[in-house]
Amino acid sequence: MAALPPITNNPDVRYLGRVLGDVIRALGGERLFTATETIRSASVERHRAGGPPVDHHLEALSLDETLDFVRGFMLFSMLANLAEDRQGVAAEEGADVAAALDRLTRDGVDKAAVAALLEQALVAPVLTAHPTEVRRKSMIDHRNRIAALMALRDRGVETTADGDQVDEAIVRQVALLWQTRVLRRERLYVADEVETALSYLRDVFLPVLPALYQRWDRAMGERVPSFLRPGSWIGGDRDGNPFVTAQSLETALARAAETAIVYYLDQLHALGAELSISRELAPVDAAVLALAEASGDTAESREDEPYRRAISGIYARLAATHRAITGRDAPRPGAIDREPYPGPAELRADLVALARPLAAAGGGLLASGGAIGRLIRAVEVFGFHLATLDMRQNSAVHERVVAELLQRAGVCDDYAALDEDQRVMLLRHELASPRPLVTPYADYSEETQGELAIVRAAAAAHARYGSACIRQYIVSMTKSVSDLLEVNLLLKEAGLYRPGAEPEAAIMAVPLFETIEDLEAAPAIMAEWFALPENRATIAARGHQEVMIGYSDSNKDGGYLTSTWQLSKASTALKPVFEAAGVGMQLFHGRGGAVGRGGGSSYAAILAQPPGTVQGRIRITEQGEVIAGKYGTRESAATNLEAMASATLVASLEPPQLSNAENAAFGAAMDALSDTAFAAYRDLVYGTEGFTTFFRQMTPIAEISGLKIGSRPASRTKSQRIEDLRAIPWVFSWAQARVMLPGWYGVGHAIADFADKPLLAEMAQGWPLFAATLANMEMVLAKSDMGIAERYAGLVEDEDLRTRVFTTIRDGWRRTQDGLLAITGQARLLEKHPALEASIRLRLPYIEPLNLLQIELMRRHRAGETDDRIGQGILLSINAIATALRNSG
Repeated sequence: MAALPPITNNPDVRYLGRVLGDVIRALGGERLFTATETIRSASVERHRAGGPPVDHHLEALSLDETLDFVRGFMLFSMLANLAEDRQGVAAEEGADVAAALDRLTRDGVDKAAVAALLEQALVAPVLTAHPTEVRRKSMIDHRNRIAALMALRDRGVETTADGDQVDEAIVRQVALLWQTRVLRRERLYVADEVETALSYLRDVFLPVLPALYQRWDRAMGERVPSFLRPGSWIGGDRDGNPFVTAQSLETALARAAETAIVYYLDQLHALGAELSISRELAPVDAAVLALAEASGDTAESREDEPYRRAISGIYARLAATHRAITGRDAPRPGAIDREPYPGPAELRADLVALARPLAAAGGGLLASGGAIGRLIRAVEVFGFHLATLDMRQNSAVHERVVAELLQRAGVCDDYAALDEDQRVMLLRHELASPRPLVTPYADYSEETQGELAIVRAAAAAHARYGSACIRQYIVSMTKSVSDLLEVNLLLKEAGLYRPGAEPEAAIMAVPLFETIEDLEAAPAIMAEWFALPENRATIAARGHQEVMIGYSDSNKDGGYLTSTWQLSKASTALKPVFEAAGVGMQLFHGRGGAVGRGGGSSYAAILAQPPGTVQGRIRITEQGEVIAGKYGTRESAATNLEAMASATLVASLEPPQLSNAENAAFGAAMDALSDTAFAAYRDLVYGTEGFTTFFRQMTPIAEISGLKIGSRPASRTKSQRIEDLRAIPWVFSWAQARVMLPGWYGVGHAIADFADKPLLAEMAQGWPLFAATLANMEMVLAKSDMGIAERYAGLVEDEDLRTRVFTTIRDGWRRTQDGLLAITGQARLLEKHPALEASIRLRLPYIEPLNLLQIELMRRHRAGETDDRIGQGILLSINAIATALRNSG
């Protein structure tokens, strides 16, 4: 293997690392600083020289010093992440809309075609509350303050607006980080997750998206439709989470509406201060005068300022809207009593009436690209709902609830005993009837009452916030058409599905295909769904049907390569089904943070989608620590949102890059690779005796359950089976133990068994899907460490089991690394990706001691030691390792 090049830290890493060292010396003491520096230096030297992991004098640390040491290394990783984000390490070449337009132009696609696509496009990052974000919000807030101060430092500003010295303010924030408790004392509740998501939507999405649209308008030479809009699952995702209720839904929607309206009120207040135009000095449009006269603002000081008077009236109506929606006065209530806006469209119309004459006056000197233009765009994008909230529930729950409703109504005594054809016939008959099933004279189980309360809360939300607040109802574990019809039946009970000659569905039932078997069955299920006559009207009114495909469970079910390929094949197979039905296809990609759960570059992932499957419409989940990583600052959010937008344009409009012959050859090769990888993965995970015990003893899966990082339980049931474990803790545990097994296992077997290695090299060069698959896997391999993993394997009590299973894993890793290097033509991992290589290698010396400490603390904890500091140290180490690895869950 080739010698590794030296690492050159970017200047921000060196600066912030020096500040952190000074803080540790000042607040932690010289002994802690010296011990930390000794361990750091020894670990760095070990990684430079190579060889097996060593203990780096860790045994000299007391328990108290261990806790402080772990915090120090975690904070360094956190600050290094910040430094890299600021230097644009995460930015990808060509991942902006202007570059996408240039690329399409070279391919013969003009701006008219782009404009036509954007008229019906939707790009939606959907925030979810999956529990891999291990940092407290307080830590993230300090990190963001440091980012803002570093931006001032970049510009040569020496003092803040408050008069503080910038460098001193940075030191102060790092010191506050050092003295801020890292771990949560209580488990997160759904309301906490809602507030965390709202902080990103309020502080980042609301200001960033209007500014991005201004950039895109300039690139297109015209105003583009508001095609990129955020979504959320937080407060509506009930699958396996008993704490999400109708009250959670109501709270999430109410807080989102309040957040949006307060933001608009603040912008209007600032706009009123700005638009001081006097009618004595400028002509005023009749529409503006009409708004001024209707405003109720009779202040003599503003008598000649129609724009300010008009804004007073708009503000008063919006403040009344705030009161009508929240039941409380706005933070800065207006002095004028006006009626509330019935919806965001009326607010936008008033703002446009103000903006239009400004754009026309003086040759466009006051054109609406400024503050009022951004406010108009914000109202278009965010409405009164802020982010569209999805509902989600498992199909098994719907089956039980529908069975109870039908039984209580005297329609069917045993719905569960019916076959699929009988179920479909019965459900269609009930959906065609205006008669409700629910009767006040029957008693219902707690589960049924809860599900009915949810759909009623959704109906009330539509009435209060508008239909954009909830558009999708995701059905987990969809296996048949009846699973979707059951959702419509529940929606009908709340008036959200209305029967008739042309039925109406205010909320779309969306199938989620998760396992390998489900993905293979998806095209047939959707063909049957489209064949139902009553669905034609509801789909035609909407113009498209969404299908969600799950990366996490398909990976846990079949392994990395098979999951990736089956997702692509399912997307390809769905395309002709949608075309035959004349329906627009909208795929919703359920991606996680780790590669084993679909993580990696969204830009590369979108470009790697099969030709013709994006169609300008795509939704992608953003989960756990990825939210903070991608949207933690306005700069990183702008970079990542633009990457999604530009990739969607290219993937939708660029001519196919492969010939039919290449598609056939590459597809056949992937079939063979997938079959081999699937067999190897299934043999290890589900066919190896004792594997579950090995996994639970080697990794910190049991300890992770004690980390208060989410409201959702780690397993769907109380079973210890891997099948019942959620994909998130499955992947997270392997990452902590530095194995990263879900992101690579089986691929080495597949490459080794494939005879035509030159074909694989050709695929790696010319096929975006295969290239992205290998690139993500290469990153995972670089972050894994079989030497560290072997230390974790030492926690397995049965020596024979330990040796047998770990040897298989280690051999698989070597096969995978060797195969990857052979077909990519590299002498070492990440040789062709120097920026990513430097980023990962910078972190490895800081992760290794954390892993070794975690192993020792787990050993002591499992041996029965009861010192609270041991448990606290384990949880701190989990936090620190996740921070250093970044995309680990």
